[in-house]
This record gives sequence, C-alpha cells and structure tokens, in this order.
Amino acid sequence: MANEKILIVEDNEFNLELISDILEMRGYEIISTDNGEDAIRLAKKAHPDLILMDIQLPVMDGYETTRRIKRDPELKHIPVIAVTSFAMKGDKEKVIEAGCEGYIVKPIDTRKLPEIVEGYLRR
Repeated sequence: MANEKILIVEDNEFNLELISDILEMRGYEIISTDNGEDAIRLAKKAHPDLILMDIQLPVMDGYETTRRIKRDPELKHIPVIAVTSFAMKGDKEKVIEAGCEGYIVKPIDTRKLPEIVEGYLRR
C-alpha cells in the first residue's frame, strides 16, 4: 500500500490539496500538475503507479492527455482514473473510451478515496 507513486492532474488547488493530503496520510508518494502537457512529461520522468486525471484542464483536457498516455508504449500500462464532476449519462463511457480504467465523481468521498485508489493499484 505505501511507497506507490501517484500522479494527480488537477487544476483546482483545493481539490489537489485535499486528494494529496488524504493519500499522503496513507503513505503514497504524490506528484502533481495542473495541466495535461505537464502530466505527460511528469509521467515519463516519474513513472507513477497510478494517475488521477481531472477532465477539465487548461492547455490539454484530460481526455486528450489520457489518449496520449495510452498511445505511448512507455506509459500505456499506467492505470488512469478520471476524477471529474461530469456525472451525466454517457460521461463515464467517454472517459473509458479515452482510455481511463475508472471514474471517480466529484465531490470526492474522502472516506472511500483511499480504498478506491488501493483497488486500482492492486489490479
């Protein structure tokens, strides 16, 4: 459970701090950025075990960022979980189609987040 590295891609400072604090308390190493282009660069440099990807991002949205990660042979094995406020019919299908392995709806249930993350890390 501990020592795994998680890349959080989130442009909302409050959400980023909340997610980071919760996961750091569980022993995860957190790296973060607020845009898609940096996410790809950081993923190549740090080789995280999991990526938590906001969908609405500046520079490059989470859909395109995920597509590029999944096309890269060096990165495609990394699970990407969408973390988004999009909860309408069809939104989950869109993130799965972009390459995400899962979907977490905002507002985040802070009590369940560590279990959800651990579940994806253990797959």
